[in-house]
Amino acid sequence: NSDIVDLKISVSSFDESSVSIDEMVEMIEQEINNCVQSVENKMKERENLLAENESLENRISEMQSTIDNSDETTKAIEQKISELKSDRENKNNELLTIEENITSQFRTLDILKEQNTKLDIKRSKLELDIETIQNKMWEDYETTPNTAQNYAEVTSTTAKDVEKLKTEMRSLGNVNINAVDEYKTLKDRFDFLNTQKTDLEESEKSLNKIIDDMTKLMKIQFAEQFTLINKNFSEVFSELFGGGKALLKLADENNILECGIEIEVQPPGKKLQNLMLLSGGERALTAIALLFAILKLNPSPFCVLDEIEAALDDVNVHRYAEYLKKFSEKTQFLIITHRKGTMEAAKTMYGVTMEEHGISKLLSIKL
Repeated sequence: NSDIVDLKISVSSFDESSVSIDEMVEMIEQEINNCVQSVENKMKERENLLAENESLENRISEMQSTIDNSDETTKAIEQKISELKSDRENKNNELLTIEENITSQFRTLDILKEQNTKLDIKRSKLELDIETIQNKMWEDYETTPNTAQNYAEVTSTTAKDVEKLKTEMRSLGNVNINAVDEYKTLKDRFDFLNTQKTDLEESEKSLNKIIDDMTKLMKIQFAEQFTLINKNFSEVFSELFGGGKALLKLADENNILECGIEIEVQPPGKKLQNLMLLSGGERALTAIALLFAILKLNPSPFCVLDEIEAALDDVNVHRYAEYLKKFSEKTQFLIITHRKGTMEAAKTMYGVTMEEHGISKLLSIKL
């Protein structure tokens, strides 16, 4: 049994070796196939390389032919370049020669300009000397070079006579040869200014007459209006104060347009006194009376009053409000106030409130 087991083991080992050999044979066959395929591919690649090599040899032949042609062209170009270089050198030499000639000509031109400048300076000096001599001839002898050619040569005796005559001419003083023309010009100017002066004097007289007439008319109108305002002031004062009297007086009746105006009032139960001696409330109510006196004389369709009754007590505020209601038949009043009595007399009230901070809101109510 032991031998049989060993034999079985050996048989199994041989079987495994046979399988392994079969696998190795299969692998070798597969490798052989791969090698054959690789050889075929290499053969195809070799054929392709041979074809490409043949193409490259053709191109090399063509390139060599082109290079041979290019060498000939290059030699021709080099020959042309050499000729151009030689021509350029010749042109440069000619250019240098021309530049040297131009430089020489410029140098000559500068010398000529310098000489011309010197000649211009010399000519200007000679012209100035000639002009000075001509001016001296005219100042000393009142003659010109053309006239002087007709004179004989001056001797010593003639020179003394000339000096004597020059002394006598200086003693006469300067002679103004344009005096006649200047007199005519000044005469025309004088006549023109004299005419203007006459016109201004007549205009001044006319303006003074207009001013006098306007002043007289203003005095008459002011006196009439002042009398009416004084009358209205007395009536309004008595109505607002519940009695008393008030009076407007001119400080200088002879100069009614420039003098001051005094206000004398007598509230009920007090003596006649100047406005400055009254209390603050009385002065405010007096000023209100004067305002209404002027409005009564010349009613305005619209009037704005800004807290003019702030200094009044409640009784006087009520009187002020009642008078406003009476006066509102001819004039529309817009009143800014914090007094309750004035608000009660209004037909419509407008108030500004601020329910939210920074946002004002306008409210109105008709009473």
